[in-house]
Amino acid sequence: MPSIVGISITYNVTSSNPFFSMFGGGGTSEAQATGSGIIISEDGYIVTNNHVVDSSSESTYYDISEATSLKVTLYGDDTQYDAKVVGKDAQTDLAVLKIDKTDLTAAEFADSDSLKVGEFAMAVGNPLDLGTTITCGVISALNREVQDTEGGTAYTCIQTDAAINSGNSGGALVNSQGQVIGINTLKVSSTGVEGIGFAIPINSTTDIIDQLIEYKHVKRPYIGISGRDLNEETANRYNLVVGVYVVSVDEFSAAEKAGLKVGDVIIEADGQKITKMDELNEVKNKHSIGDTIKLKINRDGQEKDINLTLGEQNSN
Repeated sequence: MPSIVGISITYNVTSSNPFFSMFGGGGTSEAQATGSGIIISEDGYIVTNNHVVDSSSESTYYDISEATSLKVTLYGDDTQYDAKVVGKDAQTDLAVLKIDKTDLTAAEFADSDSLKVGEFAMAVGNPLDLGTTITCGVISALNREVQDTEGGTAYTCIQTDAAINSGNSGGALVNSQGQVIGINTLKVSSTGVEGIGFAIPINSTTDIIDQLIEYKHVKRPYIGISGRDLNEETANRYNLVVGVYVVSVDEFSAAEKAGLKVGDVIIEADGQKITKMDELNEVKNKHSIGDTIKLKINRDGQEKDINLTLGEQNSN
């Protein structure tokens, strides 16, 4: 519990619907949200979810600003400490914060790869801004693939029936030794649904956390194309072959340097048959920046081999 913090975020909400302005409504108001975090070093580094601190969004009716204030509350300490975002990553929904405080109690990480279904699990966090709170349950499933309905991002998670409520995001899922096994991230909230929450396995976060601290973002390999999946029906209709059709090639990208062109169809990567963009990305993500992958393409009915050296994805 001393390793878990409460996070309070303040941001501005501005009406962007002219209908309200016509009748004197609209304007800007201040709003707040809460979340949780895990202390990862005695000198003030804290890991949480990206969606806890990244409030910037917009809709037809309103705009939400980036956080105007970010405060952290420690266990047993009513002081609110100013926090800054060191780095954040939407793809993994992770962020690292820093507060100006030392002698903190850093959490101990367990080996989440050794977990078994049925093991004890306890969620620790700051639900509903109540302060440090625990809920208990078991590990319901491992390697559960779930998708965030708001952002559309897919995650491979630990499923638990330990209650996870609003404000628990970014807090810890721990084992019976009090070691962190996951970062609480999602819950299923619907009529007739109970006890289905999800946590990011801690083993999958360590490299991301290190990169966020060192580089402020995550370095990822990058090909530099946008592609469209071609199934057999579509391929036959346009006299093409099954694979990934190259719709565009980014300027100065690895793809451009390797000689990929619009209209090429990628049919193999590192000897693996490619039928979807997801399959191509899976092959890419097994490599590091600077590695070479071998592509087989179909260009104007002729097969051609291309060696492509992966670049670095733009952090923006």
